[in-house]
Amino acid sequence: MPVNEEAPFTAPDARSRPVRMVFTSRAGGVSASPYDSFNLGDHVGDDPQAVAANRARLSRVLGLEDIVWMEQLHTNTVTVVEVPREDPVPASDAIVTQCRRLGLAVLVADCTPVLLVDVEAGVIAAAHAGRLGARNGIITETVRTMVDLGARPAAIQVLMGPAACGANYEVPKAMAVDVDKHLPGSKVRTSKGSWGVDVRRGLVRQLLGLGVMAIHSDPRCTIEDEDFFSYRREGTTGRQAGVIWLEAAQD
Repeated sequence: MPVNEEAPFTAPDARSRPVRMVFTSRAGGVSASPYDSFNLGDHVGDDPQAVAANRARLSRVLGLEDIVWMEQLHTNTVTVVEVPREDPVPASDAIVTQCRRLGLAVLVADCTPVLLVDVEAGVIAAAHAGRLGARNGIITETVRTMVDLGARPAAIQVLMGPAACGANYEVPKAMAVDVDKHLPGSKVRTSKGSWGVDVRRGLVRQLLGLGVMAIHSDPRCTIEDEDFFSYRREGTTGRQAGVIWLEAAQD
């Protein structure tokens, strides 16, 4: 989707597509250091007015009146959203809807943002797959909720955004073993030879096991790529977002 402003977005360029998926970067906003500059997280200590301005710009550039946010707590809780709302969905790490022109947003700064859609069923989801949430099955629960609303795993398309990669995501061996027990395929060796976790790698294997075959993943690593916020690299920092929405039905 073309963006006329100085855009911190990666988006499809096909206006006829029934679904849109967007990932932001850290560029193009008004937040001051260490949240510079397009911080969309309202829970990280940034000036609330700056966050509000950044979110307003996101809505304006995407052409969306309503975007739903979450109170992300690294749970495996999924919430179905049926109407627009101003307050974040409480204690949820994935949201699902069939409402058109309603944006679903996930905030990250190393965790994996996962956007899912079954176009035929008209069901979309945005999920926050951090190490703990992915370990505890947030994506499995998201797919299950989508299926409850009429989606078919074979028809679901998945796009995972920039996130911490296994080459840089160091964890203790015991943690890597534990995560791999619940999310097989996620235990890796980092570029230093230490133990690490590759959440996206584990999620691909998990999704394939659920019958989801159309899986795409942005390979960029937030820990090493300074175009993105990274909690592991910076500590105090902002949050980028993944946003998905269904376009209005064509006549």
